[in-house]
Amino acid sequence: MELSVDRLTKHYGRKIAVDCVSAVLKPGVYGLLGENGAGKTTLMRMLCAILESTSGEVFLDGREVTAMGADYRDLLGYLPQDFGYYPNYTAKEFLLYMAALKGIPRDIAGKRTEELLDVVGLNEAVTKKIKTFSGGMKQRVGIAQALLNHPKLLILDEPTAGLDPKERVRFRNLISDYAKDCIVMLSTHIVSDIEAIADEVLLMRKGKLVAQGSVSELTKKAEGKVWELTVSEAEASRWQEKAAVANLRHEGEKVVLRILADAKPVEEAVPCVATLEDLYLQSFNE
Repeated sequence: MELSVDRLTKHYGRKIAVDCVSAVLKPGVYGLLGENGAGKTTLMRMLCAILESTSGEVFLDGREVTAMGADYRDLLGYLPQDFGYYPNYTAKEFLLYMAALKGIPRDIAGKRTEELLDVVGLNEAVTKKIKTFSGGMKQRVGIAQALLNHPKLLILDEPTAGLDPKERVRFRNLISDYAKDCIVMLSTHIVSDIEAIADEVLLMRKGKLVAQGSVSELTKKAEGKVWELTVSEAEASRWQEKAAVANLRHEGEKVVLRILADAKPVEEAVPCVATLEDLYLQSFNE
């Protein structure tokens, strides 16, 4: 299975939301990173054939996806940033309703719904209405509906929003296992989630795809540019004004700074192993 994106572009008047993006995706997990407004959601909506592109095309195994119509939708699972739900439905009722919309036979839908409620940890809340759910529970319902039809292409926009650390670990394990024979693309601002499960990372900036590669390949670009420096609190304030400080932590009366710089900022600075978050911050500090 191969999803090929060929010079995909979207204009809104004079604004270019997605600018000539090309990529080839095969089974695995792809993490989409970028600032707010980078074009991530617009790109995902075009990949889902929900939003018409200004130019460019998307192909699945050589077939143009808009021409595939229902055949493409049958292979697709999608979780938008704000998925719609009926607050007076229970999680089970909602999933059965979504299964009907997706054309899943009733007997199969019942079994799949029970299975997914267990997978996302909602089997003890099946009789409760969604309006009583926490944000994380609602998000788990959204993840479950995206998986109903055993999609071969799964696109998730901010899927870990609202999930607590335990729920995020459950989600990451689920997606890592699921992606063995399908394509998963997920967008999130929680860089550690992408670092934990993504086979490849796509970095978007101002509508363009500016980098693509594995976590290890991309973090190499930040090697030799991440430093740790221990200073006084007064000095910490000055460093934040003159340098890109990725993190700081207090240790007694001292402050330990994680600084992004092309060269060693001062003799006392110690080099650090770069992370994906370092690369991300470095890319958008330029």
